[in-house]
Amino acid sequence: MAQQPKFGDHPEFLFRPVREVDASNDRDLFDFSEERPDGAWPVYAGSSFNIWEPDTDTYYAWIDSGLAVQHLYEKRISQARHQRSAFWGLPEEQVQSEQTLPCMRPRVAFRDVTQHTNTRTVVVSLIPPRVVPQHKAPYLLRVSGRISDEAFLLGVLSSIPFDWYARRRVETSLSFALLNSMPVPSPERSHPGRLKTVEIAGRLAAVDDRYADWAAEVGVPVGSVKSEAEKDDLIAELDACVARMYGLTEEELTHVFETFHHGWDYRPRLERVLGHFRQLDFDPAPTAAGGAA
Repeated sequence: MAQQPKFGDHPEFLFRPVREVDASNDRDLFDFSEERPDGAWPVYAGSSFNIWEPDTDTYYAWIDSGLAVQHLYEKRISQARHQRSAFWGLPEEQVQSEQTLPCMRPRVAFRDVTQHTNTRTVVVSLIPPRVVPQHKAPYLLRVSGRISDEAFLLGVLSSIPFDWYARRRVETSLSFALLNSMPVPSPERSHPGRLKTVEIAGRLAAVDDRYADWAAEVGVPVGSVKSEAEKDDLIAELDACVARMYGLTEEELTHVFETFHHGWDYRPRLERVLGHFRQLDFDPAPTAAGGAA
């Protein structure tokens, strides 16, 4: 797995982790009312989403939509001038347009606080537009690449194989440095495993009409997963695809599940994953050095 390109140096796309607002420094922007005020957007914390669950109805606070847009617009203009900023290098017309603010579109967010002893260490989700995640729920800014790359990355980061790798490096926080150092397969965009990963992740993520534009760009329908059984089968197929792209053997994939989390009943999910894995006939992704994985 470690022979694959690192997330921060991926040859086909560039995503930079961003903390949108700070729970302490930006506290004066928030409304902590129990009921949602008129014209307000949710402020997300890590508990506001889960894997393949983009909205748990648990929010940190609310923020007036107009205030949010103004604050994030001015912040991006200011930060885009600095080389160390995630916004450095974006086209000027993008920086100057409120309509291109990341909060206007779905984006991949992840929980910053985590542990290798949790049931899952890497908790990511495609959060809906018009929400503002605070600093414990950073999002991934797409600097270069396609929407399909975003779906592909979401699928890889949501998989058991990727999480297994992360659990051997994460202690208490999924820091930007750790995330950037983790391997992500880099098959060609026409690779069958990549196409299947994009399709599955897209279908699992596009849960309702909030994702209509995103889903159209990915090429998947909205709300197409109709049952928990179908969802579980798609997740198993995703694990199998990602494992194959990493170049894992059936024995290694079994080891990943057996050693993933102490005491968990992995057998039902592993059986579903292996059922799909045995049907895959595509080659693994090439390694960072260009050889077969």
